[in-house]
Amino acid sequence: MNKLHLLWTTGEKEVAMKVIFPYLFNAKANGWWDEINLIIWGPSAKLTATDAEIHHELRDIMDSEITVEACQACSDAYKVTETLISLGITVRYMGGPFTEYLKGDGKVITF
Repeated sequence: MNKLHLLWTTGEKEVAMKVIFPYLFNAKANGWWDEINLIIWGPSAKLTATDAEIHHELRDIMDSEITVEACQACSDAYKVTETLISLGITVRYMGGPFTEYLKGDGKVITF
């Protein structure tokens, strides 16, 4: 399986808007990966919950069949779990799943 897990940790909006999101859209449009999974972890959870432009981009990402999930421990720490869920993001404790991603056949990149 040709699968990518992109771990988004930074709370810097510019990195999301100028690097992460364009890469995801291009990777999907050009078929660079069979499956793409965006993982919201740490400060990116707070940015995601509080920025309307990020909301719009993530809706487009999810509409393009890119999976989006968030770390619940992180979202709980920032008190944004319910907001992320309301955006349609799968929120769950990610320690175990992320470890499996690292051990699996897919590729993991981090921003």
